[in-house]
Amino acid sequence: MADNDWKKRLGVVFSTNPDYRYEEETQEQQETLPPEKQKLIVSIDRRNRGGKQVTLVSGFTGTDEDLADLARTLKVKCGVGGSAKDGEITIQGDFRDKVTALLTEMGYKARRGN
Repeated sequence: MADNDWKKRLGVVFSTNPDYRYEEETQEQQETLPPEKQKLIVSIDRRNRGGKQVTLVSGFTGTDEDLADLARTLKVKCGVGGSAKDGEITIQGDFRDKVTALLTEMGYKARRGN
């Protein structure tokens, strides 16, 4: 049944060749750079958030698991919620100075954006 997962093949044209095998592309995860080689930018964002402010950490290069671990650490240290997706960490509220200090303490090259 795993060979007949139609959701993975949306947009593929039907083939009448009985020997045809659909091969899906595999996305390779980037290898996580060590903290001293990461250049992170800590900025504030207000767009499309109903007037609420969030602290945005961008520029992370690595796997989604490592990004989620870093986001979890920052959220716990700041005592607020947030998320980690698409290579960016979102922390609820204006914590630019605190997040920048925490990241440099952890060994990352972090600078304050705006």
